[in-house]
Amino acid sequence: MPNIKLLQPSSLGEAVALLGSQNDETKIISGGTALVIMLKNRLVAPSTLVSLGRLAELRGIRHEPGTGLRIGALVTLRDAELSPIVRGNNPTLAETFAKVGNVRVRNAATVGGNLSEADYASDPPCVLVAMRARVKARSVRGEREIPLAELFKGFYETALAADEILTELIVPDLAPASRSAYLKYVSRSSEDRPCVGMAAVLETQADGTCKELRLVAGAVAEIPQEITAAEERAHGQRLTGPLIEEIAQAYADAIEPLSDLRGSAWYRKKIIQVLARRAMQQVSAVH
Repeated sequence: MPNIKLLQPSSLGEAVALLGSQNDETKIISGGTALVIMLKNRLVAPSTLVSLGRLAELRGIRHEPGTGLRIGALVTLRDAELSPIVRGNNPTLAETFAKVGNVRVRNAATVGGNLSEADYASDPPCVLVAMRARVKARSVRGEREIPLAELFKGFYETALAADEILTELIVPDLAPASRSAYLKYVSRSSEDRPCVGMAAVLETQADGTCKELRLVAGAVAEIPQEITAAEERAHGQRLTGPLIEEIAQAYADAIEPLSDLRGSAWYRKKIIQVLARRAMQQVSAVH
């Protein structure tokens, strides 16, 4: 690898200032699980790396009533997976973190790095979109919040500006009458990235009918896929077997999947339908 200047700020303010003063050839490094591979394969060639490793202020996990889970960008996926705070307030999210790669990867990879990479075949994004999560980003211009549904723009592309640092993930509490699920289908090894991931959140009304259904497919296209017109078919209805099948078919029809080593577009369409059905069955207890 060519000589790369490494900057190691000791505070978020210093990191933001350093990043704002660098050129476009500067990259941020946190856990390094993705960036180191890209460097070794010469897919990127930054002149400078700004390491966030010393920023202890980005390693916290807490639950704030009225806001939800607040997870610092430098929290590892393993720490998020095992956190009693995450498990107690959002067990589906903890289970999702536990499905990423293997324990070695999860001990190094960070929550902020996972989202900033915008890998289309990562597990957490579709779950976080379904849960209406958002992230905080900081630059010399100030701080802003970005909904996860707006963060991902394409293959390895996000809405983050070049001088912005993702600092925190905020996951709102689900409504009391809600259930959630994440299903992952792998076509190769058990530790592989998903061929298809499917997240579902169902909020019901007092009479058991659907108040809101959120169903998001991951690893099938450049960004997580949510088909609003299909979700709306459930509003005010009970999720019966035929309605679930209708919505699952609508997802398979509407999504134009990609083809890669994990499966062809045709194959993914079939799996989308199956996982959509199973996810809705799980959150509605219809079997």
